Amino acid sequence: MHPIDIAVFVAYMAAVLGVGYYFMRKNTGNEDYYLAGRNMSYPHIGLSVVATDVGGGFSIGLGGLGFVMGISGSWMLFTGLIGAWLAAVFLIPRVKPISDEKKFFTMPDLFGHFFSSKAAIIAGIISAIGYLGFTSSQMLAGAVLASSTFEELTIDSALYIMGFIIIVYTVMGGIKAVIYTDTFQWILLLAGLIFIGIPLSYNAVGGYEAIAAAVSPEFLKLTNITWQQMLNWGITIIPIWFVGMTLYQRIYASRSVKEAKKAWYLAGLFEWPIMAFMGVLLGLFARVAADQGMFAYMGFESADGMHQEQGLPMLLRTILPIGLMGLMMSAYFSAIMSTADSCLVAASGNVTGDLLRKWFRLDMNDTKLIRMSQLVTLLLGVVALFLAAAMETVLDIMLYSYAVMVSGLLIPVIGALYWKKSSSTGAIAAMVTGGGLTLILTIIPEVARIMGSDFALSMPFGLDPIIFGLSAALIVFIFISLQFPGKGESSEFIE
Repeated sequence: MHPIDIAVFVAYMAAVLGVGYYFMRKNTGNEDYYLAGRNMSYPHIGLSVVATDVGGGFSIGLGGLGFVMGISGSWMLFTGLIGAWLAAVFLIPRVKPISDEKKFFTMPDLFGHFFSSKAAIIAGIISAIGYLGFTSSQMLAGAVLASSTFEELTIDSALYIMGFIIIVYTVMGGIKAVIYTDTFQWILLLAGLIFIGIPLSYNAVGGYEAIAAAVSPEFLKLTNITWQQMLNWGITIIPIWFVGMTLYQRIYASRSVKEAKKAWYLAGLFEWPIMAFMGVLLGLFARVAADQGMFAYMGFESADGMHQEQGLPMLLRTILPIGLMGLMMSAYFSAIMSTADSCLVAASGNVTGDLLRKWFRLDMNDTKLIRMSQLVTLLLGVVALFLAAAMETVLDIMLYSYAVMVSGLLIPVIGALYWKKSSSTGAIAAMVTGGGLTLILTIIPEVARIMGSDFALSMPFGLDPIIFGLSAALIVFIFISLQFPGKGESSEFIE
């Protein structure tokens, strides 16, 4: 990478850290640090939502899908459009008024209101674990991008550098810094892809005729996907819009129900078709470039043997001229940071708000609360960094994290909002059963792989473990709620 590109990239990273420092000095309490004062307009919220949800992990992950399956990979983010619009219709009108009245800080506060403090604490644990996984996936996405761009960097070195930048920026600024910079970062990524990445990549590989000649015809069709894959994506991603802590924080941070709904409609459109097709097209172009021998100077004569998520950054490194390379890398790292910082703040909010304050009932002034929140954010960031070092694929970490959260939290959330007979005991049982079963079914093959075992655990019909976790959670929730009705102990711990 040319010194000019490095200078552009370093200047951008320094500016982002400067924003974090600015808001560190502006934040006056936890309401600022975690919810931006509950007064954000829909353009900022909408762009922050899509930047957080798509971000660098899905950007790099979508490139990987385009590399191995073509434009059909775009269907992954179609589930994001459906999830966003369903949440705008069925979730926001019920949650936002309650959150304004009760001054909710976290998603599990909803559990505390409808069920009990025990249910809220368990929900907080599940959410924190899930968002640690999200944060790890973004750190790994940054490492994959950096190591494929900077010749001198190994993926481990890149991981620790990216992790350091993400952690320091997030610890300082909190959610207000995250939302404002998300708006700029998303616009930068979008402009970079539309005006730089896609046109230059398309021309570099020789246009449509060269693409059609280089790949299998299925890569250019929207039907290159199985029903199992579509179902697995849908059941994993759509429900996250009903249980994601980062999304609840933005609902709470919105000025009104109307503003929040408009933000969710806007986010859905940006996810699909806009970002979905841009991401997979760049991955497809990278596949063509690899088979044309454009990466031979890096040791890859063709796509064979390449990691699917390396293609996109290698393509950009190969075709972009001096100056634009630094700008494009800044755009992608912006997307990565926009998701990583939101996820880290969400995990910190769960630990600080749902575990430390409610479990131990800590009584602190605003200054001490912010300092404690920053310390928790720092510690969780370090844990996420080490988790990222143990995983191989960005998309896998994200989908694993989605699966555990959704299977543990979705059924109780829907029950709380729409079923009057739902009970605290039923919610707790559903969370433990759904999240626990999905986690077990998910990690057994990973543990076997890490230990070098040939053991394989195959799900019936090729379905995702989350389907079985959700099914078990639903059965347990209904049965236990009917057997043990009521909301449990007093849950009015939200002051």
